[in-house]
Amino acid sequence: MRSTIAQRVLGIDPGLNITGYALVERRGRALRLAEAGVIRPGSARVPLPDRLESLYDALVGVLDQYHPEVLAIEAVFSHRQFPGTAVWMAHARGVLLLAAAQRGVTVCSYAPATVKLSLVGNGRASKAQVQHMVAQRLGIASLPGPSDLSDAVALAITHLEAGDPMTVTSERPAVHPVADGARPPELRRKVGA
Repeated sequence: MRSTIAQRVLGIDPGLNITGYALVERRGRALRLAEAGVIRPGSARVPLPDRLESLYDALVGVLDQYHPEVLAIEAVFSHRQFPGTAVWMAHARGVLLLAAAQRGVTVCSYAPATVKLSLVGNGRASKAQVQHMVAQRLGIASLPGPSDLSDAVALAITHLEAGDPMTVTSERPAVHPVADGARPPELRRKVGA
């Protein structure tokens, strides 16, 4: 009997210049790339708050259109040669996590090495090796678009195929509804209201 219920996972490769996203569905054992693209929040000349707002708005649109069950996002990492990259990535990641939390989408983070190990069997695999395995898993000749897009697909596939829940860091922030001007308890303590 064929399963009619699909698992829908939105993979996100966060970035302030380009954020890749990919919606991958699984029916039974079959994987299907349902949607993929990139969000370009603006160049470095655009003020950071405007870029973050653009990124947030674009992801909200994707979430509202496709209703994924899970958002699989790359964990923040820092390379010793480029320590500032982690800070910039954290800005982008923060607004993406906010959008998911506000839409009630569960978030799971994966370290780049975990994704590479999951797909290629080597935590230090090259981008080309990851792209090849992603295309193979989806049954397509190659992936279109930049590496940000293929990284997003890889994140979604990693989540769908994750057999060991210990490799997943679930991020489900507590949501405190703010009604009638009430503030969440932790904010009240800080502000003194």
